[in-house]
Amino acid sequence: MGAVRKVASYLGLGGADQYDEPYGEDDEFEDDWMPASERAARRWQSAGEPARIVMVRPHKYEDALTVGRHFREGHSVVMDVAVMSMPEATRMVDFAAGLAYGCEGRIERIAERVFLLTPSNVEVSTV
Repeated sequence: MGAVRKVASYLGLGGADQYDEPYGEDDEFEDDWMPASERAARRWQSAGEPARIVMVRPHKYEDALTVGRHFREGHSVVMDVAVMSMPEATRMVDFAAGLAYGCEGRIERIAERVFLLTPSNVEVSTV
């Protein structure tokens, strides 16, 4: 399986074969539907443990899975793409921006070729 398919699978963007089940009646829909913002807030609720900041230095685009895993676990991620070629670094930053947007987080450039991804419950301030 290629890297793009692995990332798409990781993000839940699988093929159409996952929709082969017939549609049910309206009464079969679950009552626990909630907006994405509320799901994100529940996922990143404080569990009494200190916040983690993870430093990642990807060498190739396939390392995007590591960035995504840490970010989806609710950790802030500092991503340094300085060792990557410019086209791969651009792809990695595009992936990270999409990841942050999809999980209602933020991405900020904090230095040349260094980016900070933060979940929605983390506030970043500058002095």
